[in-house]
Amino acid sequence: MSSTTVIVVVVVVVIVVLGLAALAWATAGRRRSRRLKERFGPEYDRHLAETDDPARTERELADREKRHRGLTLRELEPRERETFESRWNGVQREFVDNPDRAVEHADALVDEVMSARGYPVDDFEQRAADVSVDHPVVVQRYREAREIAAANRARQADTELLRTAVTNYRELLHALLGTGDEPAAGTNGTQSSANRKETRA
Repeated sequence: MSSTTVIVVVVVVVIVVLGLAALAWATAGRRRSRRLKERFGPEYDRHLAETDDPARTERELADREKRHRGLTLRELEPRERETFESRWNGVQREFVDNPDRAVEHADALVDEVMSARGYPVDDFEQRAADVSVDHPVVVQRYREAREIAAANRARQADTELLRTAVTNYRELLHALLGTGDEPAAGTNGTQSSANRKETRA
């Protein structure tokens, strides 16, 4: 075999190897994208809408998973769960006479449950990001509840908005306690506005 033939063969082999590597990389990338979309559902869509950058979105969500694996989360003891549920029932009763205070207490109670489970609670955005790994659907409602709570402190939330906030807090609380049915992330996981208004705190 001449040296020219050897060079041609080597070049062809290198091209084939590079082509196979590129195909494997592209396939792995598509698989990773599909897995993240399935796991995070609407949270993936929300982040993508903010960044308009699929690669950045996927890096962020993969980083969340990595950070989440480093958290020391725990399940609540039955007595703890019962105590939190009892306190939540008190929040719902309070809503009848004092919806403003009920929203404040709902927000504080959710923070307590997160802390008891082992989630860091110092920074809201980080807290929401951590929770989104296990609860990517209801974390959207948590963000909405926090926005309403902020509007309430500015005296810019009516009773229906406050009711929505308490309902949203309840959905996250039940997800954290393991006592509610959470929509799958693979679906859109959202209710229509009309349906959500029918849900009573």
